[in-house]
Amino acid sequence: MIKIGYLGPKGTFSQEATLKYIEGRNDKYDIYEYNGISDLILAVQNKEIDEAMAPIENSLEGAINVTLDMLAIDVDLKIKGEVVILVKQNLLIKKGTDPKKIDCIISHPQPIGQCRKYINEKFPNAHIKYVYSTAGAAEEVAKGDGSLAAIGSSIAAKVYGLDILNESIQDNDNNHTRFAVISQSDSERTGDDKTSIAFSSEDKPGSLYRILDIFNLWDINMTRIESRPAKNKLGRYIFFIDISGHREDEDLKNALTMVTRKTSFYKFLGSYPVFKGN
Repeated sequence: MIKIGYLGPKGTFSQEATLKYIEGRNDKYDIYEYNGISDLILAVQNKEIDEAMAPIENSLEGAINVTLDMLAIDVDLKIKGEVVILVKQNLLIKKGTDPKKIDCIISHPQPIGQCRKYINEKFPNAHIKYVYSTAGAAEEVAKGDGSLAAIGSSIAAKVYGLDILNESIQDNDNNHTRFAVISQSDSERTGDDKTSIAFSSEDKPGSLYRILDIFNLWDINMTRIESRPAKNKLGRYIFFIDISGHREDEDLKNALTMVTRKTSFYKFLGSYPVFKGN
C-alpha cells in the first residue's frame, strides 16, 4: 500500500490533484492530509509517507516558494510526477439558502482576489471575510445560518454538503495550478519526460549565460525558469529550471554533466513523465 499525502483540509485543490493522480493506477493508496507544505514534504523525508502532492506553481500567481526552497535546500527528495489542475472557483452556499440573504463571502485571500469582478457585480454590499483555506471556508458555511457563502472548489461542495450557486466565477479562465509528486526517487524513462534541476552560478560576468547556453548547444528545450534568493548572501540566487527530456537521454545526460562543472551549487530534482490531461 502506497501512502500519499496532500495539503489539507479535505476539499482543497490539492486533494483534487491527488485523486486525479491515483485514478486508474494499479497500485493501492492510503491518503493522508497535512496542514502545511513544509509538514507535507518533511513527512516524505522522514518516511512517514511515500509520496506527497505539493503545489509548485500557479499560472496567475507564479511559483510556490516554500516548495521550491524545501526541494533545493531542506530535503533530499525527487519529483516523480506532476499533475495540473484547472482551478475553477465556485460560489458555495448552504442547502436551502436564499441568495438574497447572503451578506458575507468567505474564502482564502487568493480566490477572493481571483473573483473580484463577480463579487462586485453580484454581491457589491457583502462583507468579505478571509480564512486560512477554501475548505475551511466551506466548512464554516456548512455550519452557518445561511447568510454566508464560500468561494471554493466543487470537491469542497461535495465534502461539506453544499450547493453550488454559481460555477466558474473566477475573473480569468486560464488559472491552472501545477502540483509535484515528491518521493524518495524519481521515475523511469517514458519517452515524454521532463527534468527539473536547481543551481547557482558563480559570481562572475556571463556565468549564468554560459550555463543556459549549454542547453542551447545540445538543442534541449527549457520550459520554465525561476529564481529564488539563496539565503546565504545578499544578491545570490538559486535558479530552478525545467527542461524537456529524461536524465537517461544521452544528450541531456551530457548537458547536465557540463552544467555541474559550471555551477557553484547544483541539485538534480528529478525526471518524470509530462502530465497529460485537462
